[in-house]
Amino acid sequence: MLKKRIIICLDVKDGRTTKGVKFKDNKDIGDPVEMAAEYYRQGVDELVFYDIMASARGKKPILDLIAAVARQVFIPFCVGGGIATLDDIRAIIMAGAEKVSLNSQAVKNPDLIRQGARVFGNQCIVLGMDAARDEAMPSGYRVYLNGGRVATDRDAREWAQEAVSLGAGEIVLNSIDADGTRNGYEMKLTRMISEAVEVPVIASGGGGTPDHLADVLGEGKADAALIASMVHSGEYTVGSIKAALKEKGIAVRD
Repeated sequence: MLKKRIIICLDVKDGRTTKGVKFKDNKDIGDPVEMAAEYYRQGVDELVFYDIMASARGKKPILDLIAAVARQVFIPFCVGGGIATLDDIRAIIMAGAEKVSLNSQAVKNPDLIRQGARVFGNQCIVLGMDAARDEAMPSGYRVYLNGGRVATDRDAREWAQEAVSLGAGEIVLNSIDADGTRNGYEMKLTRMISEAVEVPVIASGGGGTPDHLADVLGEGKADAALIASMVHSGEYTVGSIKAALKEKGIAVRD
């Protein structure tokens, strides 16, 4: 059985790491390059770096910042935000990232997933999906764009399946309802998407304790758990989280 992964997310705004609750009220919490280096030392399995304002502002990814982070870490590193073309994907990979996360731009132009997978391989193309509860949708969850600011007519389960059929090799599933609350992951949503697709699903939003990770990696059927607040606060380290998960019988990487 594949071991579960622990992934730390760095949300970046104007070149600084930021953190909010339910995609709002973001506060500056540090330098992303220094934080990436520290989490690498702690033993995190992967990093995800989101420029949270790039799509909303029509900006391109900050390549020099991506390159600076890539020089500090020697683990898989995924970048998202403002990626609209094959040239954007190429530039990010050339800057040192292993993967790109396509979110708002993929909804607007689904063919970008297919093109990216064909040129760079499925393993490089990650679908970032921001979803919130909405009983009007078939699955009970609606997809949002631009950091949760813009509602779409996309159903979360249907969009996940379509994106995988186009070539997405992985899904980062962001629950807007749980984001930053540290009250636990959105278990129903995570399990539903995990069961609907044949690619790894990374649960995101709500991680506050090792018990939350154990739940979503077990009952929630996620392949990896993305965390932010619980380590940014200093309350936990990667090592303490992995040790707690091992005690609970969750197979994680050393």
